[in-house]
Amino acid sequence: MTEITGPVHLVGIGGMHMSAIALLLRERGIEVTGSDLRLSALTAKVEAAGATVVEGHSTKNLGNPALVVTTAAADDANPEIAEAHRRGIPVILRAEMVARLMEGKRVIAVAGAHGKTTTSSLIAFILREAGRNPMYLLGGESVDLGGHAAWGGGDLCVVEADEYKRAFHAYRPAVAVITNVEPDHLDYYGSEAAYHEAFTHFANLVQPDGLLLVCADDAGSARLAGAATRSRNETYGIGGNATWTAENVQKSALGADFAVSRQGTNLGELHVPFPGDHFVRNALAAAAVCLNEGVAMDVIRRTLAKVHGAHRRFEKLGEANGVLVMDDYAHHPTEARSTIVTARAAFPGRRLIVVYQPHTYSRIAYLWDEWISCWEGVDELVVLETYAARENPEGGKSARDLATAITSPMARYAATFDDAAATTAGLARRGDVLFTMGAGDVVEVGPKILELLR
Repeated sequence: MTEITGPVHLVGIGGMHMSAIALLLRERGIEVTGSDLRLSALTAKVEAAGATVVEGHSTKNLGNPALVVTTAAADDANPEIAEAHRRGIPVILRAEMVARLMEGKRVIAVAGAHGKTTTSSLIAFILREAGRNPMYLLGGESVDLGGHAAWGGGDLCVVEADEYKRAFHAYRPAVAVITNVEPDHLDYYGSEAAYHEAFTHFANLVQPDGLLLVCADDAGSARLAGAATRSRNETYGIGGNATWTAENVQKSALGADFAVSRQGTNLGELHVPFPGDHFVRNALAAAAVCLNEGVAMDVIRRTLAKVHGAHRRFEKLGEANGVLVMDDYAHHPTEARSTIVTARAAFPGRRLIVVYQPHTYSRIAYLWDEWISCWEGVDELVVLETYAARENPEGGKSARDLATAITSPMARYAATFDDAAATTAGLARRGDVLFTMGAGDVVEVGPKILELLR
């Protein structure tokens, strides 16, 4: 590995990927400083690991680092980045830093519009349970692994390969999984064609004699079967003609049972504690990767049966007055539909309430029709004010507009977390299941609802 000397300053240290970098650097004893617009549980975590974190961005935060690493959401107008350029301090993007950290490892990279956090978490957890002690960098905190980044001690590295601003083009994986390719981040890519091309390019970055594993059940990723010209191409899916298939899927409130088959040969039965098809596919991909790495089927079986998943993925927050409050990261219509279908299977006969927080104005706009029509199976829907992230309101349609447009079910708009909590607690009845949903800070609404219900 190219030697990394500190101090390293991270602009946007509170982000999931950036905080992972901070934790890995601290594990190596490298001095880390960083800044973010707001402090959070993740900044507290990196501070606990010995990093120095400052709220807000200012030239005074920079100190004298040997290297500055920046989130893709920041640009050269950021005062810390501008000051680093002025002083001749090297500035690199997050993905380039991740690539440096992974040098010398056999990299397993998981990409896709949805499911990459769960799939990469499952792979890392199985490998750890098999004694392989992998390094991992995930886009969400794994309950089972106890976090989202660790140096590990073996030759393997599992990384969630994010497509935003083509970050995943910095990696050269030995194994690449593509869970699905459904246009997203069009505020950056501009067109569906450009988005698809980015995944085609990623597929061709797989090392010679490596493995590209794509989901046959998704039209976008299925197009990439055979795209890796120098490596082995395989597919996975529920039934059908894929290389790896989940056969005889049986679902209940306790989860899903299925048989793993490779090119028609039954390799054994698996149980997963979540009943959704998307979780079955993610578990199948994880099993295929780990079998490819020489992990025994009985280790995979034992591990998958006890998984809790990732934080903010179908996660239980609590229960009060007979109302179960859950949380999910779904921030694309396909993800919302999958969560709703899974909730219907997991909680049959119970009313379903959703508090949804749109993530970015542009995502509301370019997925407008899908957002209006993806709520089938929901009994009550509250649409919270948009989590703007990196955008100004001019970027697209508003949350209020969306709430007005959704008629099945009739949606209510909430301007603030307190409004959303009060409205939802008023709608809830004993026996209901309530989900907060979105990629922003909507998770903070759940505890407020629980408090009101108590």
